[in-house]
Formats: sequence, C-alpha cells, structure tokens
Amino acid sequence: MAGSSVRNRKSGASHRAITLRSVGPPISTPRSARKAPFIVAAIVFGTSLILWLSIQAIPSSLERMWLPNRLEKWEDRREQVKSAFVSSWDAYSKHAWGYDQFHPISRKGSMMSPKGLGWIIVDSLDTMMIMNLTSQLSDARFWLHRKLDYEQDQDVNTFETTIRMLGGLLSAHYLSKLLPGVSSGRDHVYLSKAVDLANRLLGAYDSPSGIPYASIHLASRRGIVSHADGGASSTAEATTLQLEMKYLSNITGNDIYWRKAEKVMEVVDGIGMPDGLVPIFIAPHLGRFTTREIRLGSRGDSYYEYLIKQYLQTSELIYLDMWEEALAGIQKHLIIPTKHARLNIVAELPSGIGGALSPKMDHLVCFLPGTIALGATDGLTEAEARRLPSWSPEKAQQMKLARELMKTCWGMYKVTRTGLAPEIVWFRTDDSELQSRSNKPPSLAHSCDSEDAWEKDFNIKPLDAHNLQRPETVEKIFKAFQEYSAVEFGEGYSSLDNVNQIPPPRRDNMESFWLAETLKYLYLLFSPDDVLPLTEVVFNTEAHALPRMGMGKFKTGWERNRGQRN
Repeated sequence: MAGSSVRNRKSGASHRAITLRSVGPPISTPRSARKAPFIVAAIVFGTSLILWLSIQAIPSSLERMWLPNRLEKWEDRREQVKSAFVSSWDAYSKHAWGYDQFHPISRKGSMMSPKGLGWIIVDSLDTMMIMNLTSQLSDARFWLHRKLDYEQDQDVNTFETTIRMLGGLLSAHYLSKLLPGVSSGRDHVYLSKAVDLANRLLGAYDSPSGIPYASIHLASRRGIVSHADGGASSTAEATTLQLEMKYLSNITGNDIYWRKAEKVMEVVDGIGMPDGLVPIFIAPHLGRFTTREIRLGSRGDSYYEYLIKQYLQTSELIYLDMWEEALAGIQKHLIIPTKHARLNIVAELPSGIGGALSPKMDHLVCFLPGTIALGATDGLTEAEARRLPSWSPEKAQQMKLARELMKTCWGMYKVTRTGLAPEIVWFRTDDSELQSRSNKPPSLAHSCDSEDAWEKDFNIKPLDAHNLQRPETVEKIFKAFQEYSAVEFGEGYSSLDNVNQIPPPRRDNMESFWLAETLKYLYLLFSPDDVLPLTEVVFNTEAHALPRMGMGKFKTGWERNRGQRN
C-alpha cells in the first residue's frame, strides 16, 4: 500500500487485489497485483507527497489558505486526521474486533483464516504509537498476547504477510523503544511474534533458485507456487521483503533472514536485464523471468522502491548503484508526454525494451516521485541537500522529474468529480510517442498548468474508476475522503466503486492500509519535521517505520557481474 480486502498490491489490474479465503487456498493475489494497486501506491505515494511538498513552492491558492497561523492550522489538520483514525478504529472495535476484515456498511467483520491473523490490528500498531493512542494500543497489545497464533492450517501471500504483518510487528518493536509514552512491560510480544512469523515465512525462500514462492502454508512452513501466472512469482513481491528481513537479522543476530532476502536480489540482478528495468514475473524454480513486460505499476513498482530504500537502510552501495541504473533506464525508456498538456507519464512496455509503449499508468506508479526525491536528497529537504558537496546536476534533474511526475499524479485527483484518484488512467498521447525509445535520448516535456488541457489527456475507464482509500493524499484529498468515503454515524470509512459518479457507489470494505498508510502519512505530513525524520527512518511499502541502521552486524554477500548485462 498497499485485495478483497487485502489489497494485493502487486497484481491484477493494478496490483493490490488479494483474494482472501477463510481456509484453504492462499490469502493472496499479489500486491503487485497490490496495496491492491491502490495500496502500494498509497504507501509510497504518501512518502512521495511528504517529500515533494517539503521541497515544493506552495501554490498561491494554497498559500492563502495555509500561511496564516500555519502552525496552528497544521496542528488542527493533524487532529482531524487523528479523529478520522479514532472513528475508524472505534467502528472496527465495536463491530469487528479481532476480525481480519471490516465491512463498515454491513457493520460486521470476516476472517481470513481459521483463528484470524490480526490483519487490521497488527497493521495499525505503529500508527497508534505515532498518534500516542495509548488506550487503543493497550487493547491491541493485549489481543496479541492472548489471541494471535500463527500455527494455523492456512496459506498466506508471502509478500503481503511480510510487509503488513512482519513489518507491522517490527515497526511496533522499534517505535516502542523510541517514542515516549507508548512502551509497556508487554512489548516483548512484538519481537517474539515477529520471529515466529519470520521463521514460518522462511519456507517460501526454499525454491531451487532462491526466488520466494508466492505463498506459504503457516503451519507446515511449506512454500507454495502461485495458483496463477504459470506458477511465477511477481517480481515486485519477491523483491519487497528485504527491509523487514534485514532489520530482523540485525536485532536478533541471526543472519538467515538477511541471507535469504539478499539472495533474491542477487538472482534478479544476475539475469542481467538491460538498463536496470526488469519484467514483472519470475519463476521460482528457474530463477528466470517468464515475460518481457515491464511496468512500474502492479507487479513491478516496489522492486524499484526497495532498491533505494535498501541503500538508505543499510548503506550498501550495491543498491544505490542498482537504483541509479534503473532510474536512468526509466527516464530513457518510459517517460513520455501527453498530447495536450504535455504532462510527463510513466508508460508501460508490454513487449519489453525495444517494443511499443502503452500509455497506461496505474495509480500505484505515484510512489515514484517521492522515491526519486528521497534518493536525490537522502531524506533531507532539497535546500539542505543542495548545500552538500555531493549535490550534482544529475540530482537537480531528478528533482525536476519528481516534480513533473507529481503534477501528473495530482492530476489524477483533479480531473475526477469526487477529487479522488482512480486505480488506472489511460492517457492520450501522440502515436509517435508510443514508438520504442531505445534509440532516443531521455527527454522531459515542459507541462502546462491548464486543468482544461489536463482533462483532455485523462481517459478513465469505468472498470478502472474505483478508489481503495490509498494513502497518496494531501489535505484537499483528505477532505474528499471525509465527504465521500465516511460512513454515516461515524462508523468508519469505505472504499468507492466509481470516483466519477456523485454520490459514488460504495464498497463494503475498509482497507487495513487506510489505517496503516493513508492516515499515518497524512498525520506525519501535518506533524513537525522532527517526528520520524527521513534521515533516521525508512518506511516499508506498507508505511511501517524501520530505522536507518547502517550495515550493523552484517555485510553484502554478493557482487554485481556487469559482464552479464544484455
């Protein structure tokens, strides 16, 4: 985020739809299919917005609204976000306590496994800590002690379980030692449950190649190949497990988690795809890609996100090198302008490098501008980063690209009737822009600010017009959530079926990433800069905060073989 309601961020039309079942087939559908598509985007896009707004000049329309008594107004906005979390949590506690999913319209819960996985509770732990909601946190912690048990006859998606559950437990462990007022004598439960879960997840990595299987059976600890896509794993899902596993190795001293997660990166990079751009499916048995299709939306997105974040977490230069190569490849092969407004979009390559482009862009791709800014500034403000000796014309160009892509993402909200973004947009472009860019230099169009021109470029199809409460939001978007997503009588918030219809038809579901990502990022956006500064923490793709820890007790166990590049 960030399915039915485990947004499998990386699959399907976009990426975040996960098919949940009580017992039997795995809780999955890749997040690559994920954060359902809207989720992953939600998380990373939240970071994108925080970073982008921190370095962006405030538009005049917002300047008049924000600057007077800005600190007081931002504190008020932060409290409004906190109130939205509390009302959402209270509705869940009242109608679905202990259940994995909450259906706010029918006011009931449903389970994803025989005894439940704590899906909403665990995903929300660190948000409650950051908001200092000690009473709600105490209830959740007590539930973990008494009820959470992973010894279950249930298949679960490897990726979603890692980023949401393992990430949520590890973030709670970290923040319980960092934030005043949220610690207790029961805090050992976070790490003990994390170790138990991680040991079960290790079975997913026991493939012939080291590429993890799509799912894992919790009780038997047996990896399970995907039930779709010819048994291939989503590339994004396989390569978005590393932050959590490496942090666990550092705090336990057990290197097995680090080595298993690191092996995945070695295998993927060793295939030698040109310009750092990787196809979206990879076979666990062979360690080879099963398609040529390249995209930064579902099933591709968080591979790129975790390249720079692994470098920020551990200072391993190999991942900075991979990120810089991939970013150059994105600029060369995927960035094209729209027809009327000349907005820069991240297109897709259905047939790989050398083939024609598709002007389709998932909302999930909106993780990218913030990730680019994060890589260029190392978590500092742009003004601070520009004063460093390491600042370069290349980084200035990256910030320009980040701004342009953020404008395109903002347009996804501006052109809809509700002010909320759809899952997918098809853009209108000149036919010449869709030809292969392999023999063309990278270019960045100068976009216009005319909303009339924007509207001519956006083509939102009815099946793509749903909104899953993703975290890619700013204040005005939060107001739109309050207006259209809030359930009557303060009984939670729901996903929407069509952002271009008023009133929008609802889906009877409140995504866990609404609590874990969307509201957390909004709360941090309106918080003082010294609350979890990006120079000290890195957020996983579910918005769970982990420390930037350096190499710690371990070191990189592999080297890049550039001679293998195609």
